[in-house]
Amino acid sequence: MSLNKSFLLVLLFALFQNINSESTISGKTVQASDSMVVTRHFLATEVGNTILQKGGNAIDASVAISFALSVVLPQAAPIGGGGFMVIHEANTNQNFTIDYRETAPARATRDMFITEGIVNRELALESYLSSGTPGTVYGLFIAHQKFGKLPWRQLIEPSITLAREGFVITETLGTTLIDYADKLAKTKDGKKIFFNDGQIKSTGDLLVQTDLANTLERIARFGAAGFYKGKTAMLIASDMRKNNGLISSSDLRNYKAKYRKPVSFNYKDLNIVTMGPPSSGGLLLALMFNMLEEEDLNKTNPHDPNNILITSEIMQKAYALRTAYMGDPDFYDIPYSLFLSKDNARLLSTQLNRDKSSQKADFDPYKYKFKENTTHYSVIDSEGNAVSTTTTLNTAFGSGVIIEGTGVLMNNEMDDFAAAPNQPNYFELLGSQANQIEPNKRPLSSMTPTIVFKGDKPLIITGAQGGSRIITAVLQVILNYYEYQLSAQESVYLPRYHHQWNPEYLMHEDFDENLIAELESLGFSLFLRTPTYDYSNGITSSIMIEEDVLIGVSDFRSDDFLAIGVTNE
Repeated sequence: MSLNKSFLLVLLFALFQNINSESTISGKTVQASDSMVVTRHFLATEVGNTILQKGGNAIDASVAISFALSVVLPQAAPIGGGGFMVIHEANTNQNFTIDYRETAPARATRDMFITEGIVNRELALESYLSSGTPGTVYGLFIAHQKFGKLPWRQLIEPSITLAREGFVITETLGTTLIDYADKLAKTKDGKKIFFNDGQIKSTGDLLVQTDLANTLERIARFGAAGFYKGKTAMLIASDMRKNNGLISSSDLRNYKAKYRKPVSFNYKDLNIVTMGPPSSGGLLLALMFNMLEEEDLNKTNPHDPNNILITSEIMQKAYALRTAYMGDPDFYDIPYSLFLSKDNARLLSTQLNRDKSSQKADFDPYKYKFKENTTHYSVIDSEGNAVSTTTTLNTAFGSGVIIEGTGVLMNNEMDDFAAAPNQPNYFELLGSQANQIEPNKRPLSSMTPTIVFKGDKPLIITGAQGGSRIITAVLQVILNYYEYQLSAQESVYLPRYHHQWNPEYLMHEDFDENLIAELESLGFSLFLRTPTYDYSNGITSSIMIEEDVLIGVSDFRSDDFLAIGVTNE
């Protein structure tokens, strides 16, 4: 661990007492018996662990983690975005999901990003128009209201401290700041926060966010109203109005996060609980696992070329159907039962090409007749409560817009809508009328927070960042651990692959030359995504439970990830 990380961890240990250092272990992969926290940033992991040790439960820790990430992970997790949360409540053995996805402003229109007949990517990605009404604060607030143990304010105080006193920029964040300097320089407050004397801040610099600390202070004092009403809401609406944005005080005042019915399905002797629409992840996982249940995979080698052929064929079918039949369930009648149906999976399995990789034209989802910088963290506490949460701004630093006087970086989730038929978004995903822009509608997402059960006990808590590659990253972590019997660490570290029907190539992480040659002989067009922070096939935060042992695995694909486990002796 670097000197900067070590210093900051020591500082947080000093700030938050009551941690028994002899029973606490941190690292990329750790084992413990009582609790485990795995997040994308070591400071957020430490904040979550501290909340658990102060008597909070997994939901308290998750709320505190999310607010901490809004400070230390500005490229992916600010409160100007949204997300999804899957909760397992141990004492009732019930599962809950919360949708706090952003919504289109009331004045949004279907063709708002169309210029001369095509989608204007700059408007969709880097303008005041590109932001949906944020949902993070509301979602965290209702989660705490229903499940929290510690006072709301106590959960936000660590993030206020981090924002007001600052933290040292890591190499991961420093590199990303340099890559996106032009985006962050678009607003006056972006220049004030992220630049020194006209130069973007870099690794080793102190990042202080005073306006964000003041915004968090209002949220700590007033709850969700501290963001959606009062001074913060006024500042957001005013800045939007001055810059031709659409989010109004009415949009903020009327925003609501929602409890949704979890997507739950069986794969052999596992029960998998995950997020339903407007996340596409849960239904696509269900369809892919149902199809895989029909297949005889080579269990001794996950990267057997035939395994990759069959699994990628299944991926293509699932992503093609996503294009045609998924959107916000409040606006579009999604055929849930057929994504979840074992019979439908068997029918689709008969259409797989078992000799060579299919091309996009081989499967038209519209002709299939139905009968009917993102970030993820995982937490489990000593009582067995478990939380899997994925939250995002969409692309790195969202729209790049920082609302004047608030320190709040805004999302660019409006690009997740289908701005025009058959025109791909940033992640090259196509969409249809089901996901067209409409006022107050939630855009379709790939976020897939997931808890896997064996019997009635959690076995895997996982999720990922990585845009369209999130769903297949979650699929492979589960397959690697359960089907291929890899260790917890191997299940996360094994090179991943991804196929989403459009574009027509298999994305892979550093396959060896022999495997590449075999795949090319099967008709694959290959595209290398090196397993790094910026370019991988998803980055995961996972917890595996083996009897009484909790194994936290923070993904090697990002240096800032950290797991902390506690064993009470």
